[in-house]
Parts: sequence; C-alpha cells; structure tokens
Amino acid sequence: MSIWTRISEAIAALAQGEGLAALFEKLRTPPERSVAFTIAVIALGAKMAKADGHVTSDEVRAFRSVFAIAPEDEADAARVFNLARQDVAGFDAYARKIAAMFGPGSRVLADVAEGLFHIALADGEYHPHEEEFLREVARIFGLSDRSFRALQARFVPGLAPDPYDVLGVAPDAPLAEVRAAWRRAVRESHPDGMAARGLPPEAIRLAEERLVAVNRAWEEISGKVAA
Repeated sequence: MSIWTRISEAIAALAQGEGLAALFEKLRTPPERSVAFTIAVIALGAKMAKADGHVTSDEVRAFRSVFAIAPEDEADAARVFNLARQDVAGFDAYARKIAAMFGPGSRVLADVAEGLFHIALADGEYHPHEEEFLREVARIFGLSDRSFRALQARFVPGLAPDPYDVLGVAPDAPLAEVRAAWRRAVRESHPDGMAARGLPPEAIRLAEERLVAVNRAWEEISGKVAA
C-alpha cells in the first residue's frame, strides 16, 4: 500500500467524523511520522491556500513540485488535497496536533512552516490572510520571531534577509557563536539529517534552498568581520 493510499484512507476517515484525536492516534508512532508530516503539509497547505478565498493552479503545482507524486498515486493525492481545501476551519487544530506530536524545538515543525510558505507564495502574492495563517501556525509551533522573519525574507519578494535572522543569532553574537549556529544549520539541512528525522524524500528540495540561504548568511557575516 503506497503512502498516498494510507493518507487518503486516514483523511477520508476524518471527513466521515472519526475526529482528529483518532486520526493522530493512528499516526503517532515513529514509523508513521513521515505520513503525519505529509498530512500536515497537505491539510495546512490546502487550508492556507483557501485563506485568501480561492485555491489557484499555481498553488497546486507548487505542492506537486515539493511532493513528487507517482502517476499511480495521483488520484489519491488529489483526493486528499481536495478534501482538505474545502474550508479553512480547523487549521489550528491540525497545527496543535502536529506540534504535540513532534515536541517543542523540533526541526520538523520548521520544515512544515517552510513548506507552507512555499505554497503560499506560489501565486506571487502574499495575502494578509495568508500571513495571519502562517503567523498563527508559527506561534503554535513555537517558532521564534527571528525564524519567522527569516522564512518571510526567503519567500516574500522584496524582503531582504537579515543574515543573523537566517542563522538564528543576535546581531552582537561573537563570531564563534555565529560559526557554531552556521555549522548546526548546515547539519540540519543535510539530506542525511533530514532522512533521519523521518521526512519524506521530496521535502529535501526545500532544504537545498535553505542551505543556500544559510551559507550566504555566514559568508555575509564572516566577510564583515574580516573586513
């Protein structure tokens, strides 16, 4: 049974009134974490797209660009997405369940937020309702304001990233602390590290973009110090 078939069955049970608690009880064991992560991206991503009043084809394509769906699984994937995008109601419940599943400080939660930004900006617009949605999810996930600003700068056109935000350090942090943060961020963005956290292979595509931003931030900060 493919991952998409399993997800489809779980979401269908939710739509039939089984409830979030029952759904996440099924998905809470470590072997199922990649399934739960995928459900979070689908449900939250679809509901966020709905937050501005409509789901565009660009947003659907953005979802597909992150999750490489095999032809035989496309029908199941579409069914899950369509069920989740019917309305925005309940998005915060999904966010809370996912936050409780992975615990505070988990890199997986930042990865989910990153995927949501990717889908939100797919149509080239950053709608106020989408920002409200993303800020609330970030709050529930326990992401810092610095982390949220770093995501905004990566995805929202016209926003220049603060290298200290990208690395999650204070502007007056010693270079040794900045270097340690940079090395930690590089490790977290490495494909092997992501696989160890139970993320689906498709999510690694976003990590590659994050790694570019991390290295650029370190180069900018270390270059200033050297100068």
